[in-house]
Amino acid sequence: MLKLIMLLCCSMSFTLCTYAQAIKVEVRRSGDGYQLWRGGQPYYVKGAGGTSYLSRIAEYGGNSIRTWGTQNAKAILDSAHQNGLTVMMGLPVAAERHGFDYNDAQAVEKQLQKVRNEVMALKDHPALLAWGIGNELNLSYKNPKVWDAVNDIARMIHEVDPNHPATTVLAGVNQSEIDHIKTRASEIDLLAVNTYGGLETLSAKLRETGWTGAYLVTEWGPTGHWEGLQTSWGAPVEETSSEKAAVYKRRYAYSMETDTLNCLGSYVFLWGQKQERTPTWYGLFTESGEESEVVDLIHFLWSGDYPTNLAPHIYSFKLNGHKSHQSVQLNGGDTYEAEVRVVDPEHDQLTLRWELLPEATEVGEGGDFEKRPAEVKLQYNKLEGHRISMTAPDQKGAYRLFVYVTDGQNKVATANIPFYVN
Repeated sequence: MLKLIMLLCCSMSFTLCTYAQAIKVEVRRSGDGYQLWRGGQPYYVKGAGGTSYLSRIAEYGGNSIRTWGTQNAKAILDSAHQNGLTVMMGLPVAAERHGFDYNDAQAVEKQLQKVRNEVMALKDHPALLAWGIGNELNLSYKNPKVWDAVNDIARMIHEVDPNHPATTVLAGVNQSEIDHIKTRASEIDLLAVNTYGGLETLSAKLRETGWTGAYLVTEWGPTGHWEGLQTSWGAPVEETSSEKAAVYKRRYAYSMETDTLNCLGSYVFLWGQKQERTPTWYGLFTESGEESEVVDLIHFLWSGDYPTNLAPHIYSFKLNGHKSHQSVQLNGGDTYEAEVRVVDPEHDQLTLRWELLPEATEVGEGGDFEKRPAEVKLQYNKLEGHRISMTAPDQKGAYRLFVYVTDGQNKVATANIPFYVN
């Protein structure tokens, strides 16, 4: 019967669609800490941010996904439910950095009513886990009234939906935001934090700021482009896919595995592919759906076992004898050698793809949309081993040389080197 109702809903408008059964989710005290309960059972979030490849999440031992808004929400909830997954549904609350004025009472009220309509439309779906009120509203903001608006939305959620907790998602943690949330947004049931390089110290930092409640890590991943090494001309240095796998493993062990009292789980970022500074920085997949070594690790963290076929492993990548952090500078039109040292755990035959892109200049903030740079034609010759001889572009400027190493079984290793043409 429930399936029939859900199918009928798919043909109805967004605001009219309702579901027969909501599964109650709540945050409970548990000894000195907290637990998330769903359907009367403890529920630890092993999740991924994104809406791609949902069947793989379930197959690899995950149980939840996170969205950043309600676009295609019904279809996402239905697909998650079919795959045995839950959804932390993002509610599209405007950020001050995007031009929203939280001193405008009329605009704030209009936003509240819009969010209320969306909550009413989705609140009874059995795949719904929790509500995420906005995303990184603390990023580049000045007006603390945003937390009053968050509090009003959380209060509204509690009035119309007693079955799902509400949270708001922060970009990192600092004292002022925690103080504001404790005094202005006390209606939220738990905290949610996006963090990258700071993941290892997150639990300690939360304690230092005085947050003693429950929390979720709603984004975690590689070293962020804003917090790692840079070249002499300011290009951020990206880790190889193999370096990322080591980083993910260490940070998970130092955070989620050690804080068993207040951390209710996490969502790895990004279960899919996106352009953010580069096409490979944050996505765990290539544009064609190939899986990186990080996916193998997440498979292990979620299930306790690695997959039978593992991704290739990169030991080093050099251009003109230099690594990515060494501010490689080339002369336009001259020829240089690039070499990647890579092995496949199962000794599969490896295929290399090379790509040359200009450094991204039309960049966003906080994960905002970025356009992928147009590919530059790469002139190169294959050499023995995993080497090429390439001609540097004639035009002066900043570029990146990418290498994609595939094993023929949908697994990939990625790396890139930023360089500057004089």
